[in-house]
Amino acid sequence: MEPPAAAAENGAAAVANGGAADRHGGHGHSHGAGHAFATQAIHGGQRPCPTTGAVFPAIYTSSTFAQTSPGVHQGFEYSRSHNPTRFAFERCVAALEGTGLSEADDTTCGAFAFASGLAAAATCFDLLDAGATVVCMDDVYGGTYRLLNGVRARTSGFTVVRADLSDPAAAAAAITGAGAGGAPAMVWLETPTNPTLKLCDVAAVAALCKEAGALCVVDNTFATPALTRPLELGADVVLSSTTKYIAGHSDTVGGVLATRSAALAARLRYLQNAVGAVMSPWDAYLALRGAKTLHVRMARHCANAAELARRLEAAGAVERVVYPGLPSHPQHALAARQMRLPSAGPRPRAGGAAPEDEPAFGGMISLHLKGGLAEGRAFLEALRLFTLAESLGGVESLAEHPAIMTHGSVPAEERAALGITDGFVRLSVGIEHVEDLWADLEGALQAAAAASAKAKAAGRGRAAAAPLATAVL
Repeated sequence: MEPPAAAAENGAAAVANGGAADRHGGHGHSHGAGHAFATQAIHGGQRPCPTTGAVFPAIYTSSTFAQTSPGVHQGFEYSRSHNPTRFAFERCVAALEGTGLSEADDTTCGAFAFASGLAAAATCFDLLDAGATVVCMDDVYGGTYRLLNGVRARTSGFTVVRADLSDPAAAAAAITGAGAGGAPAMVWLETPTNPTLKLCDVAAVAALCKEAGALCVVDNTFATPALTRPLELGADVVLSSTTKYIAGHSDTVGGVLATRSAALAARLRYLQNAVGAVMSPWDAYLALRGAKTLHVRMARHCANAAELARRLEAAGAVERVVYPGLPSHPQHALAARQMRLPSAGPRPRAGGAAPEDEPAFGGMISLHLKGGLAEGRAFLEALRLFTLAESLGGVESLAEHPAIMTHGSVPAEERAALGITDGFVRLSVGIEHVEDLWADLEGALQAAAAASAKAKAAGRGRAAAAPLATAVL
């Protein structure tokens, strides 16, 4: 693979959907940062093909591309290194995340698509040298926990320091304090976290990282760029599992990294090619198609989740409802400031939320049921519209049991410390009619209550069900 500069000299200014050298494509205009989010989602990284007039990028399955002379090509030489369909999706994400790089150079847009969210995470960790210290949020996706603690601590000698980065004092101590692992090279956070929905103040953590000389990486999967844009808040790299909300239809697996730093972009592009865990053209097509309706879907996800969370809390049938949009959430004020659905108007070029943007709190709800595993199992097995399944962020509603499913790799004592108990359930609220979803939840709550009553009558209490084997997904 040629370096970006050489590729540009060889015609890499070709548009993503088919090979014209004019970087503004057939219509001669670029969809810049001044456009509204909805416009960016639909037009970002895409122009009608100047050869065929096709308004949507083609799926380029070719593994290799013809060269007119050794080293002279139309911007694409081998699909692991660079693929037109994948590049179209990357440019769309770059526009949504606000990298600012795609406007200056069509060979480097600042976003990089991978075969899965964990493939993106693994490549991001490859930015670090062996023996590095990584400060990681205490509550993260179980796969991230497994990758850091079970793989990189062994193969790369990473020292992993876990800290509650939602707590300003704990964040400052872990990032700028001289801990046992030394100064961190990277700080990894999620906001909201998976699955307890804690929030991190991205701007504050990014400032601490800058002071400490550490890279600030934000897993923004739950919020998506439709609600939170970490790069605008000072983060160095943002990650999303595109499997979830960005693609949004539970029909593809992928991940993406984005950065505003040209230097980091060059390193990530090198690693994307060198490591090779790239997104396939077909997955890139599905992710790009899904991204175009992200703003519409997120509005419905948020509205449905907010209404269901309010009803669940008011009903009093569960021990606790966790949703950033509820005033009872300890970081509700931060959520209202940091999670905002873009308005129909243009966003300010300097970043930040426009005044007319409305707070929106995502589509994820966590429930602490009254009881334990027996109640949790009864609740989940009684659901009819919510599907008991891994993953989240699709148009359909999903429910899962983190202690057994997504966070089975996290040791039991650590799960307990985070509040991920046997009665803890995570809901991914879809875009179905809210009344149908509420009826489904009511039936499941009744089933959980019946299971609890049966267990108490039998004198078994909360020990009614034997622990189940945990998954490693």
